[in-house]
Amino acid sequence: MRESEFFGHVTALAPGKINVSLRVGPLREDGYHEVATLYLAVSLYEEVTASPREDSAITVSLSERSAFTEVQTQDPETGELVAAAIPLDERNLVYKAAAKLRDRLGITYGVDLTITKNVPVAGGMGGGSADAAAALVACSALWGAGLSKEQLAEIGAELGADVPFSILGGAAVGQGVGDELSPLLTRGELHLVIVPANTGLSTPSIYAKLDDMRAEAGVEADTPDLDPDLVRAVCTADAELVASLMANDLQAPAVAMLPSLEDMMDIGLIEGALQGLVSGSGPTVVFLARSAEAAQQLATSLEERTEVWAIPVTGPAHGARLINARENGRDHH
Repeated sequence: MRESEFFGHVTALAPGKINVSLRVGPLREDGYHEVATLYLAVSLYEEVTASPREDSAITVSLSERSAFTEVQTQDPETGELVAAAIPLDERNLVYKAAAKLRDRLGITYGVDLTITKNVPVAGGMGGGSADAAAALVACSALWGAGLSKEQLAEIGAELGADVPFSILGGAAVGQGVGDELSPLLTRGELHLVIVPANTGLSTPSIYAKLDDMRAEAGVEADTPDLDPDLVRAVCTADAELVASLMANDLQAPAVAMLPSLEDMMDIGLIEGALQGLVSGSGPTVVFLARSAEAAQQLATSLEERTEVWAIPVTGPAHGARLINARENGRDHH
């Protein structure tokens, strides 16, 4: 490590994602479900700043610029809403990312990590994974590790299935538990509107609900696969065709646990969206629009009609990368 690097700080951005399609297969022996999904990175970025320390401690803090600082989640036993703050200790993926990278490099440097959260918390958009991706890129640069994106993605895979994708960005087919990535060559952009919910949903409880619903209906889960026409439509940014083929097996359990999601999707369609979908395990709702102008108009209409926050974004967005001090997670595309 070069001495000069002790004096500066390094900031990295990493994108949130949506699942344009998410097909869920049977429960595996390891407790996870087999999935086939089409990831799309979107222009809503988490930001992590890594600053060197003189000791070996790793600290995590939230920037005052964060759009999201906590989330209300439903207590599975009582059904009551409880406010859950983002953990700022070793439970945070950012902490785990720095610790794992440090172990891999065989070093003992400490680091202060500051997160600026622009991706909804517990919203099915991989915000925590994006934090980990940004932390890996920032710490790798701070410590002069010289690791490639592919090497960082390999380390990221040990932290969670969505971390490698946030490092690589773009669009990709995910298989296995979502961690076996096949990047797609895309041209053109899709225009979307993200509507964060003010209530979070627990991913494990959504998968458990899906299993219960299938068991009650006597439905056997098949090996999941993606519609090849959808993959082609995303690659060519054919919004009309993408709209007709978007699907999410976790949408029904998410709606069962949070019925207001269905109302939101209905309103979006009335206001001109081509299609509405729960993103991942929810509860963020994503709408597909015909154009940038249509997305902006839809966001305005949704905010006026429902008083929610609606955020126009584009995809595919690029993966985790270093930025200079002037850029930030909301503005930079």
